[in-house]
Amino acid sequence: MSQSNHNNPHNPKEQKDKLNSYARFSSIAIQMFAIIGIGTYLGVKLDEYYPNKHNLYTLVLSLLSVILSIVFVIRRIIAASKDNS
Repeated sequence: MSQSNHNNPHNPKEQKDKLNSYARFSSIAIQMFAIIGIGTYLGVKLDEYYPNKHNLYTLVLSLLSVILSIVFVIRRIIAASKDNS
């Protein structure tokens, strides 16, 4: 009785695919946090340089960086799903 490679949990190709998937999505998460962090940092620095009552630069740049990072993640996931099909 031979087992198929799909049911074998020790299949090297399957393990490699899982590791590649983890690496891809963890790098996307790190890039997302970096985009948000840089946008927020720039907003804080602009608010320090050009003071205003409501810290508008921080608010606007942090929101824009969150939107930008979400768009980035969606585009990367779509590209990854096209590569796998």
